[in-house]
Amino acid sequence: MAELKSITPHISVAAEQAGRDSGQRRQLRTFIPEMVQLERLLADAPESVQSRVLTRIPVKGMSVPIYRTDIGSRASDAPVVLLVGGVHGLERIGAQVVIAWLDSLIARLRWDDHLNALLEKVRIVALPIMNPGGMFLNQRANPAGVDLMRNAPILAQGDSTFLLGGQRLSPRLPWYTGEPEQGMEPENLALKSVIDELLPNSRFSLALDCHSGFGWQDQIWFPYAYRRRPMRRIDSVMALKLLWEQAYPNHNYVFEPQSAHYLTHGDLWDYFYKQVNKAGKGTFIPLTLEMGSWRWLRKRPRQLFRLDGFFNPLAPHRHQRVLRTHLLLMDFLVQAAVSHENWLPAGDQARMLREAAIMHWYREA
Repeated sequence: MAELKSITPHISVAAEQAGRDSGQRRQLRTFIPEMVQLERLLADAPESVQSRVLTRIPVKGMSVPIYRTDIGSRASDAPVVLLVGGVHGLERIGAQVVIAWLDSLIARLRWDDHLNALLEKVRIVALPIMNPGGMFLNQRANPAGVDLMRNAPILAQGDSTFLLGGQRLSPRLPWYTGEPEQGMEPENLALKSVIDELLPNSRFSLALDCHSGFGWQDQIWFPYAYRRRPMRRIDSVMALKLLWEQAYPNHNYVFEPQSAHYLTHGDLWDYFYKQVNKAGKGTFIPLTLEMGSWRWLRKRPRQLFRLDGFFNPLAPHRHQRVLRTHLLLMDFLVQAAVSHENWLPAGDQARMLREAAIMHWYREA
């Protein structure tokens, strides 16, 4: 796999793959401006920022890349923070939030000695646009019609919500899981390759997958989505929640298991959490940021007449506010990963936090 810097001094990889056709390049600029922004950001980044193309997704006669960006330690057992955006093509704000944070981080690399010292202890890996084909087509699913968040080989243990929990009726309907015999979609296989490479050997790892979701508040979801029972290391999630609330008591996030809302088939992070726990030596905490889009609709009701208005803040000042709101959370996750030995529970503390988590999140279940 070629690195981005070695092939983009004058022209982007996406344009090269599109046959150097200026018309196709204009299409990319029109339909995936986030891709153009990301390419420019990475092309101008310091040499310590390594980027590569994981795979390419065919769409409308083009071939659009999924970029992977690595920053920080290359030690095999270093803590890992994995940032993912754009899993659903309609939810552009997820990709934009990850790119905004990368932009801030890369700018600080040029002058912030404290940050550079911190990055010697942690590895940051970002896949800002996981579903470039869906983003190009302005649809939730990938070009094959598969909802990437319903595509993992894991089934709900209980009644899932009709359609919303995943369906195999037709790719023309939303939340299509794909056919099991066809395996996971190429976008998910690209993400799996990163997780298989890095997480099993890491002492500690965190993932933050950025989405927009219906609700009045920003929510941070964690596994499981396939069953209403606690995940294996629920004590570590409770410890992270308490750490965040002690450091930033005036925050506006709600921490909850996804199963508190509905059960789904094929949840990606359920699957990866179980796989890493089977093979891994450390602790893995996957989180999903669901940005509450109902607030944007309430303040700007005319967004209801636009498909992207259901999932993204369209008013410029509100869009800028969302982009800066989550920078602190991402910085905190990096700091928490570096210092995980200082707060990750063990022994009696782990048992106490597990009981507290069950009382807090699973009492009714």
